[in-house]
Amino acid sequence: MKTAYVFPGQGAQFSGMGLDLYESSDLARELFEKANDILGFNITDIMFNGTDEELTQTKVTQPAIFIHSVIMAKTLADFQPDMVAGHSLGEFSALTAAGALSFEDGLRLVSQRALAMQKACEMQPSTMAAIVGGTTEDVEEACAAVDDIVVPANFNSPGQIAISGTISGVEKASALLKDKVKLVVALKVGGAFHSPLMEPARVELAEAINKTEIHSPICPIYQNVDAQPHTDPFEIKCNLIAQLTSPVCWTQSVQRMVTDGAEEFIELGPGKVLTGLIKRIRKAM
Repeated sequence: MKTAYVFPGQGAQFSGMGLDLYESSDLARELFEKANDILGFNITDIMFNGTDEELTQTKVTQPAIFIHSVIMAKTLADFQPDMVAGHSLGEFSALTAAGALSFEDGLRLVSQRALAMQKACEMQPSTMAAIVGGTTEDVEEACAAVDDIVVPANFNSPGQIAISGTISGVEKASALLKDKVKLVVALKVGGAFHSPLMEPARVELAEAINKTEIHSPICPIYQNVDAQPHTDPFEIKCNLIAQLTSPVCWTQSVQRMVTDGAEEFIELGPGKVLTGLIKRIRKAM
């Protein structure tokens, strides 16, 4: 039986996250303190005691989820994955847990990624929306029909796709889809993640990724941009750089992992969002 470990992305954070690990493990405590030193502020205080508002600050959210996820993996006595994958930000957690990135380098990249995305969001007002109950074709056709920037951004599970783009682009595509799908929900996000509007962030992050040493992971990582297994450090780097402006092919990644023999999926990180998505994906196969 093959086991896949999966790592969540932004939105899974909650106050108190990681406190149980800090209190029960010397290794966890050491890594939490190291994270404070790397970031230059006490992220542990915010993770353990912060308000929802504090936890949703860009410079906090992504590093906090990364720290929690990776420390969970590193404190597992029997962490022996046959394959790993992460949703968006979670791809950095997966790579670090699988030994392709050091904890220090992974955290620095995640922090730089968060700040670069925030800058890109401030350059142009933009947003996202969740489309529930529509087909991939419906969503792709609606986005293509709009004379503005809007693209499918997250293929989360069959019938759950997020679109991303300018505010007017997302509004126009949502209007076209309203009568074809079950539900269109405007998302409370800072900007158009995984769309062409993240190009300034992609350029900034590419420079940091290219300067970072990436090793061959201990098992294949199924990456967001192509849903394929990768172990080659150069390919992993290229896919990480492309990720910010490309859709998250989560449905396709899980389908490929199942095809490649994954029978058990274990989610490491705050919450169980991916566990729910994986159940729906497997049910539809």
